[in-house]
Amino acid sequence: MSEDIQPEHGSLLPADIDALARRVLEENAAAGRKIALAESCTGGLVAAALTEIPGSSAVLDRGFVTYSNEAKMESLGVAQDIIETFGAVSIACVWAMANGALQRSSADVAVAISGVAGPDGGTTLKPVGTVVFAKACNGSDAEPEGELKHFADMNRAEVRHQATLCALELLLP
Repeated sequence: MSEDIQPEHGSLLPADIDALARRVLEENAAAGRKIALAESCTGGLVAAALTEIPGSSAVLDRGFVTYSNEAKMESLGVAQDIIETFGAVSIACVWAMANGALQRSSADVAVAISGVAGPDGGTTLKPVGTVVFAKACNGSDAEPEGELKHFADMNRAEVRHQATLCALELLLP
Protein backbone atom coordinates (compact mmCIF):
# COMPACT_ATOMS: atom_id res chain seq x y z
CA MET A 1 0.00 0.00 0.00
CA SER A 2 1.16 3.50 -0.67
CA GLU A 3 1.79 5.74 2.30
CA ASP A 4 -1.30 7.91 1.73
CA ILE A 5 -3.66 4.99 2.22
CA GLN A 6 -1.99 3.37 5.22
CA PRO A 7 -4.39 2.90 8.13
CA GLU A 8 -4.08 5.45 10.90
CA HIS A 9 -2.82 4.11 14.19
CA GLY A 10 -5.71 2.23 15.71
CA SER A 11 -7.88 2.18 12.57
CA LEU A 12 -8.78 -0.94 10.62
CA LEU A 13 -9.19 1.00 7.39
CA PRO A 14 -6.93 2.99 5.07
CA ALA A 15 -6.23 6.60 6.01
CA ASP A 16 -8.08 8.10 3.03
CA ILE A 17 -11.28 6.24 3.94
CA ASP A 18 -10.84 7.03 7.63
CA ALA A 19 -10.34 10.76 6.98
CA LEU A 20 -13.37 11.00 4.68
CA ALA A 21 -15.53 9.04 7.14
CA ARG A 22 -14.56 11.50 9.88
CA ARG A 23 -15.52 14.39 7.61
CA VAL A 24 -18.87 12.76 6.76
CA LEU A 25 -19.68 12.32 10.44
CA GLU A 26 -18.59 15.83 11.43
CA GLU A 27 -20.48 17.57 8.61
CA ASN A 28 -23.65 15.52 9.02
CA ALA A 29 -23.59 16.06 12.79
CA ALA A 30 -23.26 19.81 12.20
CA ALA A 31 -26.20 19.64 9.77
CA GLY A 32 -28.26 17.59 12.24
CA ARG A 33 -28.63 14.74 9.74
CA LYS A 34 -28.90 11.00 10.34
CA ILE A 35 -27.69 8.66 7.60
CA ALA A 36 -28.45 5.12 6.41
CA LEU A 37 -26.67 2.87 3.95
CA ALA A 38 -27.73 0.14 1.55
CA GLU A 39 -24.61 -1.72 0.49
CA SER A 40 -24.07 -4.58 -1.92
CA CYS A 41 -20.59 -4.86 -3.47
CA THR A 42 -18.97 -2.96 -0.59
CA GLY A 43 -20.35 -5.51 1.87
CA GLY A 44 -20.65 -3.06 4.74
CA LEU A 45 -17.34 -1.25 4.25
CA VAL A 46 -18.99 2.18 4.25
CA ALA A 47 -20.78 1.44 7.52
CA ALA A 48 -17.55 -0.05 8.91
CA ALA A 49 -15.66 3.13 8.01
CA LEU A 50 -18.20 5.27 9.81
CA THR A 51 -18.34 3.05 12.89
CA GLU A 52 -14.55 3.14 13.22
CA ILE A 53 -15.01 6.73 14.39
CA PRO A 54 -15.99 7.29 18.04
CA GLY A 55 -19.35 9.03 18.29
CA SER A 56 -20.63 7.70 14.97
CA SER A 57 -23.88 6.60 16.58
CA ALA A 58 -24.95 10.26 16.70
CA VAL A 59 -25.11 10.24 12.86
CA LEU A 60 -25.31 6.66 11.54
CA ASP A 61 -28.80 5.25 11.98
CA ARG A 62 -28.24 1.89 10.27
CA GLY A 63 -26.73 0.01 7.38
CA PHE A 64 -28.24 -2.70 5.23
CA VAL A 65 -25.88 -5.20 3.59
CA THR A 66 -28.03 -6.62 0.81
CA TYR A 67 -25.60 -8.70 -1.19
CA SER A 68 -28.12 -11.02 -2.84
CA ASN A 69 -31.05 -10.00 -5.02
CA GLU A 70 -33.37 -11.65 -2.49
CA ALA A 71 -31.94 -9.47 0.29
CA LYS A 72 -32.48 -6.35 -1.82
CA MET A 73 -36.12 -7.33 -2.31
CA GLU A 74 -36.81 -8.55 1.25
CA SER A 75 -34.88 -5.98 3.29
CA LEU A 76 -35.25 -2.88 1.11
CA GLY A 77 -38.41 -3.54 -0.89
CA VAL A 78 -36.71 -3.50 -4.30
CA ALA A 79 -39.27 -4.74 -6.80
CA GLN A 80 -38.43 -8.01 -8.52
CA ASP A 81 -39.28 -6.48 -11.90
CA ILE A 82 -36.57 -3.83 -11.39
CA ILE A 83 -33.95 -6.52 -10.86
CA GLU A 84 -35.28 -8.68 -13.72
CA THR A 85 -35.52 -5.75 -16.15
CA PHE A 86 -32.45 -3.67 -15.28
CA GLY A 87 -30.32 -5.93 -13.08
CA ALA A 88 -28.96 -5.43 -9.58
CA VAL A 89 -26.16 -3.26 -10.98
CA SER A 90 -28.36 -0.49 -12.34
CA ILE A 91 -29.38 3.04 -11.44
CA ALA A 92 -32.98 1.82 -11.11
CA CYS A 93 -31.95 -0.78 -8.53
CA VAL A 94 -29.82 1.55 -6.41
CA TRP A 95 -32.55 4.22 -6.50
CA ALA A 96 -34.96 1.62 -5.11
CA MET A 97 -32.33 0.52 -2.56
CA ALA A 98 -31.73 4.09 -1.37
CA ASN A 99 -35.45 4.79 -1.09
CA GLY A 100 -35.97 1.50 0.74
CA ALA A 101 -33.20 2.32 3.22
CA LEU A 102 -34.70 5.75 3.81
CA GLN A 103 -38.20 4.35 4.36
CA ARG A 104 -36.97 1.61 6.69
CA SER A 105 -34.83 3.86 8.89
CA SER A 106 -34.87 7.06 10.89
CA ALA A 107 -32.35 8.63 8.52
CA ASP A 108 -32.56 11.91 6.66
CA VAL A 109 -30.33 10.70 3.84
CA ALA A 110 -29.49 7.26 2.44
CA VAL A 111 -26.85 6.12 -0.02
CA ALA A 112 -26.98 2.84 -1.93
CA ILE A 113 -24.16 1.01 -3.72
CA SER A 114 -24.23 -2.00 -6.07
CA GLY A 115 -21.58 -3.18 -8.48
CA VAL A 116 -19.35 -5.81 -10.02
CA ALA A 117 -16.20 -5.94 -7.90
CA GLY A 118 -14.74 -8.95 -9.72
CA PRO A 119 -12.76 -10.85 -10.56
CA ASP A 120 -15.80 -12.65 -12.03
CA GLY A 121 -19.35 -11.56 -12.77
CA GLY A 122 -18.66 -8.93 -15.39
CA THR A 123 -20.44 -8.78 -18.74
CA THR A 124 -19.90 -6.79 -21.93
CA LEU A 125 -22.49 -4.22 -20.78
CA LYS A 126 -21.41 -4.28 -17.12
CA PRO A 127 -17.72 -5.17 -16.95
CA VAL A 128 -15.85 -5.77 -13.71
CA GLY A 129 -15.41 -2.39 -12.04
CA THR A 130 -18.92 -1.14 -12.86
CA VAL A 131 -20.46 0.38 -9.73
CA VAL A 132 -23.69 2.35 -9.37
CA PHE A 133 -24.60 4.73 -6.56
CA ALA A 134 -27.76 6.56 -5.50
CA LYS A 135 -28.59 9.09 -2.82
CA ALA A 136 -32.09 9.76 -1.48
CA CYS A 137 -33.09 12.46 1.00
CA ASN A 138 -36.19 12.81 3.19
CA GLY A 139 -38.35 15.82 2.49
CA SER A 140 -37.31 15.96 -1.14
CA ASP A 141 -39.78 15.41 -3.97
CA ALA A 142 -36.90 15.16 -6.41
CA GLU A 143 -35.77 11.83 -7.80
CA PRO A 144 -32.79 10.36 -5.97
CA GLU A 145 -29.39 11.21 -7.39
CA GLY A 146 -27.77 8.36 -9.30
CA GLU A 147 -24.31 7.80 -10.69
CA LEU A 148 -22.57 5.03 -12.62
CA LYS A 149 -18.80 4.65 -12.39
CA HIS A 150 -16.33 2.38 -14.15
CA PHE A 151 -13.29 1.51 -12.07
CA ALA A 152 -11.33 -0.12 -14.89
CA ASP A 153 -8.13 -2.11 -14.51
CA MET A 154 -8.53 -2.53 -10.76
CA ASN A 155 -8.60 -5.63 -8.65
CA ARG A 156 -11.51 -6.48 -6.31
CA ALA A 157 -10.00 -4.70 -3.29
CA GLU A 158 -9.30 -1.55 -5.33
CA VAL A 159 -12.84 -1.47 -6.77
CA ARG A 160 -14.33 -1.82 -3.29
CA HIS A 161 -11.94 0.83 -1.92
CA GLN A 162 -12.92 3.34 -4.62
CA ALA A 163 -16.63 2.52 -4.25
CA THR A 164 -16.39 3.15 -0.51
CA LEU A 165 -14.80 6.55 -1.10
CA CYS A 166 -17.48 7.49 -3.66
CA ALA A 167 -20.29 6.48 -1.30
CA LEU A 168 -18.76 8.51 1.53
CA GLU A 169 -18.50 11.53 -0.80
CA LEU A 170 -22.23 11.21 -1.56
CA LEU A 171 -22.98 11.36 2.16
CA LEU A 172 -21.47 14.83 2.53
CA PRO A 173 -24.16 17.50 3.03
